[in-house]
Amino acid sequence: MARPTVVRTARRLGVAAVAASLLAALPAPAAQADDPALKIVGNETQPAFSRADAISQQVDVETETDSDGDGRLDTVRMRILRPKETDAGLKVATIIEASPYWGGGNDVPFHEVDLDEDGLPAGRRLSGEERVPGLVGPSVPFPGYTDNYFLPRGYAVAQVDSVGTGGSTGCPTSGGRNETLGAKAAVDWLNGRAKGWDLDGRPVGAAWSTGNAAMMGISYNGTLPTAVATTGVEGLKAIVPISGISSWYDYYRANGGVVAPGGYQGEDTDILAKYVYSRTDREICKGVLNRLTAEQDRTTGDWSRFWAERDYLKDVRKIRAGVFAVHGGNDWNVKTQHFGQLWDALKKYDVPRKLWLHQAGHINPMPLRMEEWLGQLHRWFDYWLYDLDNGALDAPPVDVEQADFTWRQQSDWPARGTRDLTLRLNADGLAPLPGLPVKQSLSDAGRTVKAEALVTGPDAANPNRLAYTTGPLSRDLRVNGVPDMSVRASLDGRSPYVTALLVDYGTETRATAGTVADTSKLICYGEGIPSDTGCTYRTTHRTETADFKIVSRGWLDARNRNSIARQERVVEGREYRLEWEMQPQDYVFKKGHRLGVVLISTDYDHTLRYPAGTRLTVRSGVSSVTLPVAR
Repeated sequence: MARPTVVRTARRLGVAAVAASLLAALPAPAAQADDPALKIVGNETQPAFSRADAISQQVDVETETDSDGDGRLDTVRMRILRPKETDAGLKVATIIEASPYWGGGNDVPFHEVDLDEDGLPAGRRLSGEERVPGLVGPSVPFPGYTDNYFLPRGYAVAQVDSVGTGGSTGCPTSGGRNETLGAKAAVDWLNGRAKGWDLDGRPVGAAWSTGNAAMMGISYNGTLPTAVATTGVEGLKAIVPISGISSWYDYYRANGGVVAPGGYQGEDTDILAKYVYSRTDREICKGVLNRLTAEQDRTTGDWSRFWAERDYLKDVRKIRAGVFAVHGGNDWNVKTQHFGQLWDALKKYDVPRKLWLHQAGHINPMPLRMEEWLGQLHRWFDYWLYDLDNGALDAPPVDVEQADFTWRQQSDWPARGTRDLTLRLNADGLAPLPGLPVKQSLSDAGRTVKAEALVTGPDAANPNRLAYTTGPLSRDLRVNGVPDMSVRASLDGRSPYVTALLVDYGTETRATAGTVADTSKLICYGEGIPSDTGCTYRTTHRTETADFKIVSRGWLDARNRNSIARQERVVEGREYRLEWEMQPQDYVFKKGHRLGVVLISTDYDHTLRYPAGTRLTVRSGVSSVTLPVAR
């Protein structure tokens, strides 16, 4: 069968290229004029195939696990669109989006987060609108833009139902190993290493596949690409994790504390798994789901083997794919820690990588910066999946959106030249030098008052928080990286939580998590069909004008002050050195604004909520925040 016409270079192919040159003198078989081939101009695939005429097929692919215990290996349902020319000998690469959401979701009540004096659920029922899981996704076939844009350029596109969902078998486990191997099976099938059957049970292979694949998606769909890449599976050449999880502990826990993704108080691994459990057999996985409830441990929040199984960072060294990571600075669902620690691990093991940081939240970046996004993504896939020498790795690897919504490129993140700035939490504010070691106390009211209310008016007396601010800044101050807290403090009461909030004080119009569609002009980015026009509206940032903004936050369960894997007793009134990290950020505090650190105990939207009244006493002067500051 004819292979696609692609340009390869000795730099990419090494020994293979040398061998090819040695064979150049041998007679080459005459190419057939009607052999289908990719259209490549200027080292870039060009539209040459019809989206409307694409071949559609469904395949059930065998995985390596039997997570539902029925004695048969799990299968995952794969839906594929590919150019019709693939039935005439054209071989193409495949862009895969694996998801637990294609089959829809269930109405599942969340866990109780208001606790009684003994630390047990207080019995409050949650309203219906609180039953939507934090990681939401689409539920219609081939949404988005990959089929409209990439299929005409010679790519197949595919959806995969994660195990336990849609047309797949097995059980959902919120990041468990079986989910990783389920999505990996799609790559194996494209390379002839896994069995597959059509919906009538007949064996089917992927003779049309080059074996090269990419995985991409947002949220849970952006988590599975990282998970599969850390297996080192052959054939997965590129991944694009957008707002993806890098360790599930850091999604539902923080420094020994039980926390929630922003906006979804009371969600946990069992709730999410029950939500996505959409396979036909609704009984077989109940035991697996019950084990999630037991093993996730909402009592201590300690690190355990359960969370180690769901930690992809430990296997980053196995990644063979080029990684194009994307995240929003205002994403409090999959928090910025996930891209930050993944990026650090990729650097450690010298994995080829790109990074986009934008000003929005948990969103698809395509309509926000449409032409640039499609251009960079196109080059990324052409480079890794078709070996086109297009300079995809030549440009600065990091794109950062600034406060005025312009973009800058830089060679790394944090920016080169970033240095630590330590500010002391003194009784009279934040300063580079320590002040008198004065004890200051607050009374926890976070069970009923949100953090946004507790940070207002930093100069006013408020018994429910401790606020420390600089004076008006003499110049802009760019914080990019991970702020670190170091506090001498004691606790008296039921709540073990200590929460730090990094706040920008100053009236300003700032980006929020949301975006707004600009309906004044429809932009067509790809080939349409009657049910999918291949067009969309651009989006712009949703903004709000306010006199403060919570820039970052971090949480610590004081019982886990020495280890996230083991609690230790907190003796009331005894001072401890408490150290923890806040969420990484890239943010500019403007000249004339004040930078603030606010300490509270319970964080209403994130932590468990113990009865009010815990007394947190901080020794100022010897407590501090360390900020990564760039020029």
